[in-house]
Amino acid sequence: MEILSPSDANLRRAGACLAAGGIVGLPTETVYGLGADAFNTRAVARVFEAKARPSFDPLIVHIASLDQVETVAQGGGRVARTLMERLWPGPLTLILPRRPEVPDLVTSGLPTVAVRLPAHPLARAIIAYSGTAVAAPSANPFGYLSPTRAEHVARLLGDKVDLIVDGGPCGVGVESTVLDVTVDPPVVLRPGGMAVEAIEELIGRVRLGGTGSAPPVPVSPGQLDSHYAPRTPLFLFREGELAERRVEAVARGRGAGRAAALLFDEAARRRLGAAAAGFAEIRVLSPSGDTVEAAAELFARLHELDALGLDSIWAERAPDRSLGRAINDRLHKASVK
Repeated sequence: MEILSPSDANLRRAGACLAAGGIVGLPTETVYGLGADAFNTRAVARVFEAKARPSFDPLIVHIASLDQVETVAQGGGRVARTLMERLWPGPLTLILPRRPEVPDLVTSGLPTVAVRLPAHPLARAIIAYSGTAVAAPSANPFGYLSPTRAEHVARLLGDKVDLIVDGGPCGVGVESTVLDVTVDPPVVLRPGGMAVEAIEELIGRVRLGGTGSAPPVPVSPGQLDSHYAPRTPLFLFREGELAERRVEAVARGRGAGRAAALLFDEAARRRLGAAAAGFAEIRVLSPSGDTVEAAAELFARLHELDALGLDSIWAERAPDRSLGRAINDRLHKASVK
């Protein structure tokens, strides 16, 4: 496994590696992906093996340009075309009718395929140099925290990946929003880096289907009940509840051990008051309360806390607006149920 600088020669090398059946850790604006030629079932199988990912969980196919969507999907209609033209490239994945050439291993045998045109120029360059569409789930062991830096990929996957292109920290920091446009009204299967408000401005109301119990057969990535989890047990609390619950736990003798608090903003830190003394570490995602900044910091802070050998992480929900929905979705799936 090599970590490559983002020179044009190295981007070409990464593209050639994909074309030859290799698997590559590539930066996107959301998280780092583990890419393989979407039409090469052997290469895609290597991705499942490297991640220890169940084969019933479909993958997102990444493309380098809008006209490439026709190689993996067919149809989609006016709504899909509007979203592609206005919100691509960007952190939005669309569920579309699949072309028969796309392997069942990529789609879990479903009649649909998840497609995204990433905004990160390095990702698009690598895909273009590969000459194919690229199936790319997050570059981490299945169910674990998503990687937002090249060093996360190297630490988590090591020699299971052929090459890693270092594109620096991911700007968005949470996975893409997944929208199923094969149904009316369209359904958000996973909240993510594209705010629902931005989607509804273009196509009207959508249904939020990315919460609650997991479906028997996932239609998109990120629909399982447990996902995105650190190895350190994470407990999730409602806004304003953390201080009271920590004081209560310590008083009952259930707060023993070193715990960290993961907070949305400085207002949440102030609400802790004297209860702050009960935490060995405190991390704030966005001092000013910016959901975009908080989303970009989420996985980096969780990786940081997970490496400290703590006994638990106590997290408080973000406001349920804009990218706060994606933050809360990831925290819920990462938490002890």
